[in-house]
Amino acid sequence: MSSYRSTYLEDFVIDQILSAYRALADSSDDRSVDVRQNDRPEHGDYSTNLAMVEASKRGVAPRALAEQLIQNLSASLPEEDIAKWEVAGPGFINVHLTPHRIQQALRAILAEAESYGRQALGVGTRLQVEFVSSNPTGPLTVGHGRQAVLGDVLAILYDWLGYDVHREYYFNDEGRQIILLTDSNAEWILNEKYGKEPEIPEGGYQGEYMKDVASGTIDANEHIRQGIEALKAEKPADASRQDLYAHVKLEVIRDETVQFIVRRIKQDLEHLGVRFDTWFSEATLHRSGEVDAALEILRERNAAYEEDGAVWLRAEEHGGAKDSVLIRSDGTPTYLMVDIAYHINKHHRGFERVVNVQGADHHAEQTCVKAALRILGYPETFLDYAVHQFVSLKEKGEVLKMSTRAGRFVTLRELIDELGRNIVRYFMISRKPEAHLDFDLDLARAESLDNPATYVQYAHTRIASIFRKAETPEIEWADVDLAPLVEPEELELIKKLDRFPAILRTAADDFAPHLLAEYALDLSRSFHAYYDKHRILTDDEGLTRARLALLRALQTSLRSSLDILGMDAPVEM
Repeated sequence: MSSYRSTYLEDFVIDQILSAYRALADSSDDRSVDVRQNDRPEHGDYSTNLAMVEASKRGVAPRALAEQLIQNLSASLPEEDIAKWEVAGPGFINVHLTPHRIQQALRAILAEAESYGRQALGVGTRLQVEFVSSNPTGPLTVGHGRQAVLGDVLAILYDWLGYDVHREYYFNDEGRQIILLTDSNAEWILNEKYGKEPEIPEGGYQGEYMKDVASGTIDANEHIRQGIEALKAEKPADASRQDLYAHVKLEVIRDETVQFIVRRIKQDLEHLGVRFDTWFSEATLHRSGEVDAALEILRERNAAYEEDGAVWLRAEEHGGAKDSVLIRSDGTPTYLMVDIAYHINKHHRGFERVVNVQGADHHAEQTCVKAALRILGYPETFLDYAVHQFVSLKEKGEVLKMSTRAGRFVTLRELIDELGRNIVRYFMISRKPEAHLDFDLDLARAESLDNPATYVQYAHTRIASIFRKAETPEIEWADVDLAPLVEPEELELIKKLDRFPAILRTAADDFAPHLLAEYALDLSRSFHAYYDKHRILTDDEGLTRARLALLRALQTSLRSSLDILGMDAPVEM
């Protein structure tokens, strides 16, 4: 496992430029140097704006400083590594690397083999990723699917960066929505046993899925079955919800209803390839007294005050969006109050960093939780939010209308059953989280290479096919002579492979795993274009081995990318 680097090639360029600057400034300054890969070959491989940044400090024009730096660079020019330096525009310094230097990047990649991209940034740090955390009031929808994939890929990324990663699902099994769910299910139970139209309470739960919940809770619980039999014997023609509760305790129906839905949620997530280390129940916070304890701590720190019969958090003066209610006037805690207690619990369990994956609609509360943790003295680095927008299904250019409470929605399980785990995961992660996602069903259903998920997997399959045809013996790929790799497409592929560790770091740091999906797609396009233009298996043994070495690095990076995205890396399609 390597420590983090920009890229092998960027670090080389940075070292050269920094050495030249130190010599010019007669300083051991450890400043950072920004180096970017150029898109246009005529501008060289990489460029830096160091002269433009430092010119005013030295009282010279940027181009003049750039020329001075190039003189220093040229004096110690490693000819086998640098083709030339040049000044461009207002003071950019462009560097043209030799094929030899670019080939050395490939050699380093081959030496790391399967561990290429793994880094030691988070070694020794316990990091919790909490995601999905859908209330157990119904099946997971496509909206939950986006968060599930986003959280899971982030967790895998953190593992690649060396963190001790813990996945957690928090389910809200307390409060008004659970009572509404219980009352709704009681009505659906009566619907199943009496055939009567369910009298769903206001704000209750409807839809065909509630029929499954009702039959599932009946099948799973002997007490419920016995209670219904007793009720049917007493009232064979008709019965009310209160009649049912007289024979089966509300708490029994509530607990069995929640357990049934949680089991379904677990099954759906397993089909998506998502598993959790802990399923945390909100009820435990109430029963353990942790909610009351959290409120007491806030009171002790003068962070809570009373107004209009409610207890409020002094959030705004500590960076929160606005002061918010902790305890309602009826004495019940708000979601915010419980959430603060939950994060105190996380801290007590020894997590040094927590990443919560949540929807953008929770922004105000997120700022209030962070304000509370500041009041409690927790470090700013303890809690971060990976925020995402919503997802819509689009078919034939039209967005499908969905409503969970009204029972009009497409479940995540239905989507997985139709498209498969690989397609669903790729499409869910392919757009940046801050942007609304229109999940294009028509494109996702396409079995052609127009489907980006299929296109990436096919690149891996195609490379595997080449190796089967080549029938290569066991080779130490890092020892292969790479000098024959001089084609522009080959050198460009190596530079893209060189960026893999940096892509992983950025995707994790910026909560932007879509960057990895884009990287895998771009790498696949470059490979297909290269393969269509150049023969891999040639009559020249040295050239063939060098190109196979390049393909070995490509295959490894593609397979690692697919693994992190939670997708299969097939060898045949």
